[in-house]
Amino acid sequence: MKIAFAGLGVMGGPMAGHLVKAGHAVTGFNRSPDKARAWADRTGGALAATVAEAAAGAELLMLCVGNDDDVRQVTAEALPHLAEGAVIVDHTTTSATVAREMAALAGEGGRAFIDAPVSGGQAGAESGQLTIMAGGDAAAFARVEPVLAAYAKAMRLMGPSGAGQLTKMVNQICIAGVVQGLAEAVHFAQNAGLEPEAVQAAISKGAAQSWQMDNRWATMSRGEFDFGFAVDWMRKDLGLVLDEARANGSHLAVTALVDQFYSEVQAMGGNRWDTSSLAARLQDRKPGE
Repeated sequence: MKIAFAGLGVMGGPMAGHLVKAGHAVTGFNRSPDKARAWADRTGGALAATVAEAAAGAELLMLCVGNDDDVRQVTAEALPHLAEGAVIVDHTTTSATVAREMAALAGEGGRAFIDAPVSGGQAGAESGQLTIMAGGDAAAFARVEPVLAAYAKAMRLMGPSGAGQLTKMVNQICIAGVVQGLAEAVHFAQNAGLEPEAVQAAISKGAAQSWQMDNRWATMSRGEFDFGFAVDWMRKDLGLVLDEARANGSHLAVTALVDQFYSEVQAMGGNRWDTSSLAARLQDRKPGE
């Protein structure tokens, strides 16, 4: 397919690269020209100086940008230039509200908009093993599903527009609670005089096992956080979660508390640390503090 891809960062860059490898004609755009050129040199994809240029005649527009306003801006700029009947797939984590807005806007011009946030982080993007949760028109999703397979190990249409973003919120609620529990477990083990590696070996095959334990226990224990999904991004996501919870009457006491803990990590200078840096709040404290 003729594809435009807006947002070539740590997630979008590898994803767009997988599309090039799969044989699609991909034109990339990024607000930082240096990142865009590096992506093109690395992947062999084409570059555009503007969103409109990238979108010209494209059958499919992929977005992996920052927030609701970015999605609004890029979609508005691209829509007049896309091919008739084109589909927009938004991999940005946004509010469900903006997903519904953009679906309505795209529909006015005979095009479709699929909200399709991802889970799996930078490692999943690089390995092509992301999980995609989508919302939107079933026929449009069926058209793009073979394309998404270039970087996804699993994908599911969850319902109408916004359902993908709501499912991603559920994902982030789960992660927030698990990571905080894991941080406290590492902290407790260390203060109890246990060897963290031995503790993980003892408990990781039972009911405590999780992706976070398998992939973050060791680095938490060593106080290593300079990688992965940034705290700033997680706080953005949890802000969306808590806004939606207020609107739908959900009571998310633990999620709200963990969001506050992440604000403490930011105050420590950990804005770009991995989400497992919740452990950093505890590691400088002595037992009993």
